[in-house]
Amino acid sequence: MALTLAVAALSGTAASPSAKTDSVNQATLRLLYWNIQNGMWDGQPDNYDRFVDFVREQNPDICVWCEAATIYNDGTADQRAKELCYLPDNWGELAARYGHSHWYLGGYRDSYPQVITSRYPITAVDHIVGVEPDSVVSHGAGWAQIEKNGHTVNIVTLHTWPQRYSFHALHKDADARKASAAENGGDLYRRLETEYICRHTIGTSPDADRQLWMMMGDFNSKSVIDNYFYKMDPDSTAFLVHDYILTNTPYIDIIAEKYPAEFKSTILGKARIDFVYCTRPLFDRILHADVIRDSYTEPVRSPEKLSNFCHPSDHCPIVVDFDMK
Repeated sequence: MALTLAVAALSGTAASPSAKTDSVNQATLRLLYWNIQNGMWDGQPDNYDRFVDFVREQNPDICVWCEAATIYNDGTADQRAKELCYLPDNWGELAARYGHSHWYLGGYRDSYPQVITSRYPITAVDHIVGVEPDSVVSHGAGWAQIEKNGHTVNIVTLHTWPQRYSFHALHKDADARKASAAENGGDLYRRLETEYICRHTIGTSPDADRQLWMMMGDFNSKSVIDNYFYKMDPDSTAFLVHDYILTNTPYIDIIAEKYPAEFKSTILGKARIDFVYCTRPLFDRILHADVIRDSYTEPVRSPEKLSNFCHPSDHCPIVVDFDMK
């Protein structure tokens, strides 16, 4: 795998925002998070029109996009030439269509970065890719800040390793990958990535529990909080990632706290692997939070039968409104 490190924060005003700004509520902050699968592969044929319409309708102040890079040609699993890939380089232009004039590209090593777009200026704090060879953050992570009504909000984005075998087995033969999967190597590696990201973001601030922090992404991991639904062994390694967060950080699982004992799947199947966390001072400001499953966002298996591709994505978005008075 080619390891390419993107270390620059990017922002721009490629075009005047076209979304209406007179409807922006100055007292609230709306977050929209979504893993948009392969750089919103579904939106390439229509120039992202339906995607832009959806975002404009949601009217978010901040968007966090996982898998924010173009990878494949329209309707296929054929790699698109890098020079013909629209994203991530043109997020400034795309975001301007739904009213955001600022954007940030997190650190990444492959074709699956995260991007933040915002109505408000974004300060890049760190671009996180881990350290070779032991602590590689497979899809990278980011730490940025925005200011809203005099409040500093820390935004941490991530997307952890997706395979059953460990990242360390990636370049080994099939037998080694099978052995790693049998030892739950993927779960153990996701736990390592998560600890590394937390230690280099919220873990750097002794007063984080009194500050405004949010962390979100595709964790590719389940939480023991949802085990009333899964009915798995509570000691399963599948829960290691969120066990670490809940035990070692001041983060609160927003959807779990707002919907106790109401399971909210975030993917095509029945699993919650996308999470938005925040600290108590931010949690206490929440007005509304939910997973969006509607006529547009409900995942539908690609009729082209291409791997696990779905329309518009194999994940669903999450929206959270905060009172920022």
